Amino acid sequence: MGMTDELALRLRQVGNDLPAVAALYEPLLAEQDRSGVRCHVDLIYGDHARHRLDVYQPEQAPPKQGWPVVVFMHGGGFVRGNKEHRANIGWYLAQQGFVTVLPNYRLAPESQWPCGPEDVVGVWRWVQEHGAAYGGNPDGVVLMGESAGAAHVAAAALRSELQPDGWRIRGAVLLSGPYNARLEGMSRAQFGIATPDPRNEPYFGTDRAQWDWASTVDHVSAKPFPLLISYTEQDLLQMQVQAGELFARLVSKHGYSPELLVIAQHNHFSQGYSFGTGDGSVSEPVVNFIRRVCERGE
Repeated sequence: MGMTDELALRLRQVGNDLPAVAALYEPLLAEQDRSGVRCHVDLIYGDHARHRLDVYQPEQAPPKQGWPVVVFMHGGGFVRGNKEHRANIGWYLAQQGFVTVLPNYRLAPESQWPCGPEDVVGVWRWVQEHGAAYGGNPDGVVLMGESAGAAHVAAAALRSELQPDGWRIRGAVLLSGPYNARLEGMSRAQFGIATPDPRNEPYFGTDRAQWDWASTVDHVSAKPFPLLISYTEQDLLQMQVQAGELFARLVSKHGYSPELLVIAQHNHFSQGYSFGTGDGSVSEPVVNFIRRVCERGE
């Protein structure tokens, strides 16, 4: 089932306005089915006050090897956002048979690059130690992120120098993320990004050498693994460009064969809100990808 015509029209009218998009989805998510899921909130995975995560656990008995584990990193332009804003994804994915982990992570300007991928690694370590207690399979981890969260997941998953010993994941899902800090810093006029940049500069800083180091597209060193890259029809222009750039680099230079998902009608914010609403245009291909990559390793 896809988006209704009425909602599609309203999304075109409001554009990439986060409060307006949130208001459109609020009544839909108020009716979301949350049955069959147990939620554990504010579990500690590190020393910072934002090192807290929620676990959405299927209530039914897990399979012998445990449920696959999906770690979802929220968006927020590196400077805002909370796990509660994407609780709908936790409820929905747990109903599909995945232990779903939604963490908070450190935010700029208090914390800067590379705190994002460091926190992804911190959550991964937590899953290795504690995931089985919630019915999860620590060997069946898929990382998933949206917007800034996708940038953090991409850095952790694609850059082997940021990975700890024993690192292993089944795959990753990147929803409309920025992967080239240098490009965004040097193309503000074309992308309509303000100067000073309210998102990237607090996280990446103003030093172009730091932009170079933080641009994941130039520092892919991990061996190929299953990957899904998405952007939306009405996405922010810089996200569309960077999704295409990352896909092209991975295919032409690094031997990857990612899945590329272009989501009709949605904008930058609506794709995350759509999980659990009956609109399966984003959630269904994501769930199918996660199932495929987890089944391959069994």
